[in-house]
Amino acid sequence: MSSTELPSVSAANVLPKVATVRVAEGERLRSVGLPGISLTVRSRPPAREGLPPALYVHGLGGSSQNWSALMEQLEGDVDCEAVDLPGFGDSPPPDDGDYSITAHARAVIRYLDASDRGPVHLFGNSLGGAVTTRVAAVRPDLVRTLTLVSPALPEIRVQRSAVPTALLAVPGVTALFTRFTRQWTAEQRVRGVLHLCYGDPGRVTSEGFRHAVEEMERRLQLPYFWDAMTRSARGLVNAYTLGGQHALWRQAERVLAPTLLIYGGRDQLVGYRMCRKAARSFRDSRLLSLPEAGHVAMMEYPEVVARAFRGFLAETGEAQAEAGRHIAGEGTPKGVTRNPGEGDAVPESTGS
Repeated sequence: MSSTELPSVSAANVLPKVATVRVAEGERLRSVGLPGISLTVRSRPPAREGLPPALYVHGLGGSSQNWSALMEQLEGDVDCEAVDLPGFGDSPPPDDGDYSITAHARAVIRYLDASDRGPVHLFGNSLGGAVTTRVAAVRPDLVRTLTLVSPALPEIRVQRSAVPTALLAVPGVTALFTRFTRQWTAEQRVRGVLHLCYGDPGRVTSEGFRHAVEEMERRLQLPYFWDAMTRSARGLVNAYTLGGQHALWRQAERVLAPTLLIYGGRDQLVGYRMCRKAARSFRDSRLLSLPEAGHVAMMEYPEVVARAFRGFLAETGEAQAEAGRHIAGEGTPKGVTRNPGEGDAVPESTGS
Protein backbone atom coordinates (compact mmCIF):
# COMPACT_ATOMS: atom_id res chain seq x y z
CA MET A 1 0.00 0.00 0.00
CA SER A 2 1.30 3.44 -0.88
CA SER A 3 2.24 5.66 2.06
CA THR A 4 -0.21 8.25 0.74
CA GLU A 5 -3.20 5.91 0.89
CA LEU A 6 -5.55 5.73 3.81
CA PRO A 7 -5.95 2.29 5.37
CA SER A 8 -9.23 0.53 4.75
CA VAL A 9 -11.52 0.59 7.77
CA SER A 10 -13.85 -2.33 8.37
CA ALA A 11 -17.33 -1.28 9.44
CA ALA A 12 -17.46 -4.10 11.97
CA ASN A 13 -14.56 -2.59 13.90
CA VAL A 14 -15.55 1.08 14.00
CA LEU A 15 -19.08 1.29 15.32
CA PRO A 16 -18.87 2.81 18.81
CA LYS A 17 -21.88 3.61 20.92
CA VAL A 18 -22.86 7.17 20.07
CA ALA A 19 -26.01 9.24 20.31
CA THR A 20 -28.87 8.13 18.08
CA VAL A 21 -29.59 9.95 14.85
CA ARG A 22 -32.40 12.48 15.02
CA VAL A 23 -35.66 11.46 13.36
CA ALA A 24 -38.10 14.30 12.68
CA GLU A 25 -41.78 13.91 13.42
CA GLY A 26 -43.41 11.81 10.73
CA GLU A 27 -40.14 10.24 9.57
CA ARG A 28 -38.88 6.68 9.87
CA LEU A 29 -35.41 5.15 9.74
CA ARG A 30 -34.50 1.64 8.72
CA SER A 31 -31.28 -0.18 7.89
CA VAL A 32 -30.94 -2.08 4.62
CA GLY A 33 -28.22 -4.71 4.23
CA LEU A 34 -26.75 -5.02 0.73
CA PRO A 35 -23.62 -6.73 -0.65
CA GLY A 36 -20.63 -4.97 0.91
CA ILE A 37 -22.64 -2.12 2.42
CA SER A 38 -25.36 -1.33 4.91
CA LEU A 39 -27.50 1.74 4.19
CA THR A 40 -29.74 3.72 6.48
CA VAL A 41 -32.85 4.92 4.69
CA ARG A 42 -35.00 7.80 5.96
CA SER A 43 -38.59 7.78 4.77
CA ARG A 44 -41.75 9.77 5.17
CA PRO A 45 -45.11 8.02 4.66
CA PRO A 46 -46.85 9.42 1.58
CA ALA A 47 -50.05 11.41 2.02
CA ARG A 48 -51.92 8.73 0.10
CA GLU A 49 -51.41 5.41 -1.63
CA GLY A 50 -50.12 5.15 -5.17
CA LEU A 51 -47.74 8.11 -5.26
CA PRO A 52 -44.63 7.64 -7.45
CA PRO A 53 -41.39 6.87 -5.56
CA ALA A 54 -38.62 9.41 -5.02
CA LEU A 55 -35.08 8.96 -3.71
CA TYR A 56 -32.87 11.75 -2.34
CA VAL A 57 -29.04 11.64 -2.22
CA HIS A 58 -27.08 14.10 -0.06
CA GLY A 59 -23.73 15.81 -0.57
CA LEU A 60 -20.27 15.61 0.98
CA GLY A 61 -20.47 15.72 4.76
CA GLY A 62 -24.27 15.65 4.65
CA SER A 63 -26.86 13.01 5.37
CA SER A 64 -30.46 12.10 4.65
CA GLN A 65 -31.47 14.79 7.16
CA ASN A 66 -30.55 17.40 4.54
CA TRP A 67 -33.74 16.45 2.70
CA SER A 68 -36.18 16.42 5.63
CA ALA A 69 -37.67 19.84 4.89
CA LEU A 70 -38.21 19.09 1.20
CA MET A 71 -39.59 15.62 1.95
CA GLU A 72 -42.21 17.20 4.18
CA GLN A 73 -43.12 19.65 1.42
CA LEU A 74 -43.49 16.88 -1.17
CA GLU A 75 -45.21 14.19 0.90
CA GLY A 76 -48.41 14.79 -1.09
CA ASP A 77 -46.63 14.45 -4.44
CA VAL A 78 -44.14 11.58 -4.15
CA ASP A 79 -43.34 8.63 -1.89
CA CYS A 80 -40.17 10.00 -0.25
CA GLU A 81 -37.04 8.14 0.76
CA ALA A 82 -33.58 9.58 1.44
CA VAL A 83 -30.46 7.48 1.75
CA ASP A 84 -27.37 7.93 3.92
CA LEU A 85 -24.44 7.14 1.65
CA PRO A 86 -21.88 4.67 3.08
CA GLY A 87 -19.88 6.30 5.87
CA PHE A 88 -22.30 9.23 6.26
CA GLY A 89 -25.31 9.86 8.46
CA ASP A 90 -26.17 6.59 10.16
CA SER A 91 -24.69 4.30 7.47
CA PRO A 92 -21.45 2.51 8.41
CA PRO A 93 -18.42 2.58 6.10
CA PRO A 94 -18.40 0.26 3.08
CA ASP A 95 -16.56 -3.00 3.62
CA ASP A 96 -14.02 -2.23 0.88
CA GLY A 97 -13.37 1.39 1.92
CA ASP A 98 -14.27 2.61 -1.58
CA TYR A 99 -15.77 6.13 -1.53
CA SER A 100 -15.43 6.93 -5.21
CA ILE A 101 -18.29 8.47 -7.17
CA THR A 102 -18.68 5.13 -8.93
CA ALA A 103 -18.90 3.31 -5.58
CA HIS A 104 -21.51 5.73 -4.24
CA ALA A 105 -23.48 5.37 -7.48
CA ARG A 106 -23.20 1.60 -7.18
CA ALA A 107 -24.65 1.80 -3.66
CA VAL A 108 -27.65 3.79 -4.92
CA ILE A 109 -28.18 1.36 -7.79
CA ARG A 110 -27.95 -1.65 -5.48
CA TYR A 111 -30.55 -0.14 -3.21
CA LEU A 112 -32.93 0.68 -6.06
CA ASP A 113 -32.53 -2.78 -7.54
CA ALA A 114 -33.04 -4.48 -4.17
CA SER A 115 -36.04 -2.36 -3.17
CA ASP A 116 -37.65 -2.66 -6.61
CA ARG A 117 -38.77 1.00 -6.35
CA GLY A 118 -37.51 2.14 -9.72
CA PRO A 119 -37.98 4.08 -11.80
CA VAL A 120 -37.85 6.89 -9.24
CA HIS A 121 -37.80 10.65 -9.18
CA LEU A 122 -34.11 10.96 -8.28
CA PHE A 123 -32.75 13.99 -6.39
CA GLY A 124 -29.09 14.85 -5.76
CA ASN A 125 -27.25 17.71 -4.06
CA SER A 126 -23.56 18.57 -4.49
CA LEU A 127 -21.60 15.29 -4.42
CA GLY A 128 -24.98 13.58 -4.53
CA GLY A 129 -25.60 15.45 -7.78
CA ALA A 130 -22.51 13.85 -9.32
CA VAL A 131 -23.56 10.46 -7.98
CA THR A 132 -27.12 10.69 -9.31
CA THR A 133 -25.90 11.98 -12.67
CA ARG A 134 -23.84 8.81 -13.00
CA VAL A 135 -26.78 6.66 -11.90
CA ALA A 136 -29.08 8.29 -14.47
CA ALA A 137 -26.48 7.87 -17.22
CA VAL A 138 -25.70 4.19 -16.66
CA ARG A 139 -29.11 2.98 -15.47
CA PRO A 140 -31.80 5.03 -17.24
CA ASP A 141 -34.34 2.34 -16.37
CA LEU A 142 -34.12 3.36 -12.72
CA VAL A 143 -34.75 7.11 -13.18
CA ARG A 144 -38.05 8.76 -14.00
CA THR A 145 -36.84 12.34 -13.56
CA LEU A 146 -33.62 13.85 -12.23
CA THR A 147 -33.49 16.92 -9.97
CA LEU A 148 -30.04 18.34 -9.23
CA VAL A 149 -29.42 21.00 -6.59
CA SER A 150 -25.96 22.57 -7.06
CA PRO A 151 -24.49 19.38 -8.57
CA ALA A 152 -20.74 18.95 -8.07
CA LEU A 153 -19.77 18.62 -11.73
CA PRO A 154 -16.26 19.53 -12.94
CA GLU A 155 -15.30 23.20 -13.11
CA ILE A 156 -12.24 24.52 -14.92
CA ARG A 157 -11.96 27.51 -12.60
CA VAL A 158 -12.88 26.49 -9.05
CA GLN A 159 -14.16 29.18 -6.70
CA ARG A 160 -11.63 30.26 -4.09
CA SER A 161 -14.12 29.53 -1.30
CA ALA A 162 -14.33 25.89 -2.47
CA VAL A 163 -10.57 25.27 -2.32
CA PRO A 164 -10.40 24.25 1.39
CA THR A 165 -12.99 21.52 0.78
CA ALA A 166 -11.11 20.28 -2.28
CA LEU A 167 -7.87 20.21 -0.27
CA LEU A 168 -9.33 17.43 1.88
CA ALA A 169 -8.47 15.16 -1.04
CA VAL A 170 -4.73 15.92 -0.67
CA PRO A 171 -2.89 13.27 1.38
CA GLY A 172 -2.01 14.55 4.85
CA VAL A 173 -4.25 17.62 4.79
CA THR A 174 -7.02 16.01 6.83
CA ALA A 175 -4.60 15.08 9.61
CA LEU A 176 -3.24 18.63 9.69
CA PHE A 177 -6.76 20.08 9.70
CA THR A 178 -7.96 17.86 12.54
CA ARG A 179 -4.91 18.81 14.64
CA PHE A 180 -5.40 22.51 13.85
CA THR A 181 -9.11 22.43 14.74
CA ARG A 182 -8.89 20.09 17.72
CA GLN A 183 -10.06 22.83 20.09
CA TRP A 184 -12.99 23.92 17.94
CA THR A 185 -16.38 23.33 19.51
CA ALA A 186 -19.26 21.69 17.67
CA GLU A 187 -20.98 25.10 17.63
CA GLN A 188 -17.98 26.70 15.90
CA ARG A 189 -17.85 23.94 13.32
CA VAL A 190 -21.56 24.21 12.56
CA ARG A 191 -21.37 28.00 12.17
CA GLY A 192 -18.54 27.54 9.71
CA VAL A 193 -20.53 25.00 7.68
CA LEU A 194 -23.61 27.24 7.65
CA HIS A 195 -21.65 30.26 6.43
CA LEU A 196 -20.14 28.11 3.69
CA CYS A 197 -23.33 26.36 2.56
CA TYR A 198 -26.14 28.88 3.10
CA GLY A 199 -26.74 32.05 1.14
CA ASP A 200 -28.15 33.52 4.34
CA PRO A 201 -27.23 31.60 7.53
CA GLY A 202 -29.78 33.74 9.37
CA ARG A 203 -32.54 31.60 7.83
CA VAL A 204 -31.58 28.76 10.19
CA THR A 205 -33.80 28.79 13.26
CA SER A 206 -32.38 28.39 16.77
CA GLU A 207 -33.95 24.92 16.90
CA GLY A 208 -32.41 24.00 13.57
CA PHE A 209 -29.00 25.20 14.77
CA ARG A 210 -29.32 23.16 17.97
CA HIS A 211 -30.16 20.03 15.99
CA ALA A 212 -27.17 20.64 13.70
CA VAL A 213 -24.85 20.97 16.69
CA GLU A 214 -26.17 17.74 18.19
CA GLU A 215 -25.57 15.96 14.88
CA MET A 216 -22.05 17.40 14.62
CA GLU A 217 -21.25 16.19 18.14
CA ARG A 218 -22.49 12.73 17.21
CA ARG A 219 -20.45 12.57 14.01
CA LEU A 220 -17.24 13.70 15.69
CA GLN A 221 -17.45 10.63 17.92
CA LEU A 222 -17.32 8.34 14.88
CA PRO A 223 -13.72 7.25 14.23
CA TYR A 224 -14.39 6.93 10.50
CA PHE A 225 -15.95 10.39 10.07
CA TRP A 226 -12.86 12.11 8.65
CA ASP A 227 -11.91 9.00 6.67
CA ALA A 228 -15.28 9.06 4.90
CA MET A 229 -14.97 12.80 4.25
CA THR A 230 -11.42 12.53 2.93
CA ARG A 231 -11.98 9.53 0.71
CA SER A 232 -15.22 10.96 -0.71
CA ALA A 233 -13.53 14.30 -1.45
CA ARG A 234 -10.70 12.41 -3.13
CA GLY A 235 -13.22 10.34 -5.08
CA LEU A 236 -14.92 13.52 -6.32
CA VAL A 237 -11.62 15.11 -7.38
CA ASN A 238 -10.61 11.89 -9.13
CA ALA A 239 -13.94 11.84 -10.97
CA TYR A 240 -13.21 15.35 -12.23
CA THR A 241 -10.07 14.05 -13.96
CA LEU A 242 -11.70 11.14 -15.78
CA GLY A 243 -11.99 11.40 -19.54
CA GLY A 244 -13.88 9.58 -22.23
CA GLN A 245 -17.23 7.97 -21.52
CA HIS A 246 -16.60 8.09 -17.77
CA ALA A 247 -16.26 11.89 -17.67
CA LEU A 248 -19.09 13.41 -15.65
CA TRP A 249 -20.03 16.00 -18.27
CA ARG A 250 -20.05 13.28 -20.93
CA GLN A 251 -22.35 11.25 -18.71
CA ALA A 252 -24.57 14.29 -18.18
CA GLU A 253 -25.04 14.35 -21.96
CA ARG A 254 -26.15 10.71 -21.84
CA VAL A 255 -28.93 11.29 -19.28
CA LEU A 256 -32.29 10.58 -20.89
CA ALA A 257 -34.52 11.54 -17.97
CA PRO A 258 -36.06 15.04 -17.86
CA THR A 259 -33.80 17.07 -15.59
CA LEU A 260 -34.50 20.00 -13.27
CA LEU A 261 -31.38 22.04 -12.46
CA ILE A 262 -31.36 24.31 -9.39
CA TYR A 263 -28.48 26.71 -8.77
CA GLY A 264 -27.96 29.31 -6.03
CA GLY A 265 -26.53 32.72 -6.80
CA ARG A 266 -24.64 32.79 -3.47
CA ASP A 267 -23.24 29.26 -3.75
CA GLN A 268 -19.64 29.24 -2.47
CA LEU A 269 -18.93 25.63 -3.45
CA VAL A 270 -20.41 25.20 -6.93
CA GLY A 271 -20.01 28.12 -9.31
CA TYR A 272 -23.29 29.75 -10.26
CA ARG A 273 -21.84 30.28 -13.75
CA MET A 274 -21.93 26.49 -14.25
CA CYS A 275 -25.73 26.54 -14.55
CA ARG A 276 -25.48 27.51 -18.23
CA LYS A 277 -23.14 24.65 -19.07
CA ALA A 278 -25.39 22.24 -17.18
CA ALA A 279 -28.47 23.47 -19.03
CA ARG A 280 -26.68 22.81 -22.33
CA SER A 281 -25.30 19.41 -21.29
CA PHE A 282 -28.45 17.72 -19.98
CA ARG A 283 -30.48 17.13 -23.12
CA ASP A 284 -33.94 17.60 -21.57
CA SER A 285 -33.35 20.20 -18.87
CA ARG A 286 -35.10 23.05 -17.07
CA LEU A 287 -33.15 25.63 -15.06
CA LEU A 288 -34.24 27.32 -11.85
CA SER A 289 -31.94 30.12 -10.67
CA LEU A 290 -32.27 31.29 -7.06
CA PRO A 291 -30.18 34.45 -6.68
CA GLU A 292 -30.26 34.53 -2.87
CA ALA A 293 -29.71 30.82 -2.24
CA GLY A 294 -26.44 29.11 -1.37
CA HIS A 295 -25.32 25.53 -1.85
CA VAL A 296 -28.30 23.78 -0.24
CA ALA A 297 -31.39 25.43 -1.72
CA MET A 298 -33.58 22.51 -0.66
CA MET A 299 -32.76 23.38 2.96
CA GLU A 300 -32.88 27.17 2.62
CA TYR A 301 -35.95 27.43 0.40
CA PRO A 302 -37.78 24.08 0.52
CA GLU A 303 -41.11 25.66 -0.45
CA VAL A 304 -39.63 27.20 -3.60
CA VAL A 305 -37.85 23.99 -4.59
CA ALA A 306 -41.03 21.98 -3.98
CA ARG A 307 -43.08 24.37 -6.10
CA ALA A 308 -40.51 24.13 -8.88
CA PHE A 309 -40.58 20.34 -8.75
CA ARG A 310 -44.38 20.25 -8.97
CA GLY A 311 -44.26 22.51 -11.99
CA PHE A 312 -41.53 20.31 -13.45
CA LEU A 313 -43.81 17.28 -13.09
CA ALA A 314 -46.61 19.15 -14.81
CA GLU A 315 -44.39 20.24 -17.68
CA THR A 316 -42.87 16.81 -18.25
CA GLY A 317 -46.24 15.09 -18.19
CA GLU A 318 -45.66 13.19 -14.96
CA ALA A 319 -48.74 14.78 -13.40
CA GLN A 320 -50.83 13.72 -16.37
CA ALA A 321 -49.42 10.22 -16.09
CA GLU A 322 -50.49 10.14 -12.45
CA ALA A 323 -53.95 11.29 -13.47
CA GLY A 324 -54.10 8.45 -15.96
CA ARG A 325 -53.14 5.98 -13.28
CA HIS A 326 -55.85 7.45 -11.06
CA ILE A 327 -58.44 6.88 -13.78
CA ALA A 328 -57.20 3.30 -13.94
CA GLY A 329 -57.77 3.04 -10.19
CA GLU A 330 -54.17 3.43 -9.03
CA GLY A 331 -54.36 6.63 -7.00
CA THR A 332 -55.55 10.20 -6.75
CA PRO A 333 -53.74 12.87 -8.77
CA LYS A 334 -52.16 15.85 -7.06
CA GLY A 335 -52.78 19.40 -8.25
CA VAL A 336 -49.68 21.07 -9.65
CA THR A 337 -48.45 24.62 -9.96
CA ARG A 338 -46.44 26.25 -12.67
CA ASN A 339 -42.67 25.93 -12.48
CA PRO A 340 -41.00 29.18 -11.39
CA GLY A 341 -39.08 30.64 -14.29
CA GLU A 342 -35.34 31.06 -14.50
CA GLY A 343 -34.20 33.93 -12.32
CA ASP A 344 -37.30 33.99 -10.13
CA ALA A 345 -36.70 35.89 -6.93
CA VAL A 346 -36.60 34.12 -3.59
CA PRO A 347 -38.95 34.97 -0.71
CA GLU A 348 -37.55 37.38 1.84
CA SER A 349 -39.11 35.68 4.88
CA THR A 350 -36.78 34.12 7.47
CA GLY A 351 -36.81 30.71 9.07
CA SER A 352 -35.92 27.32 7.71
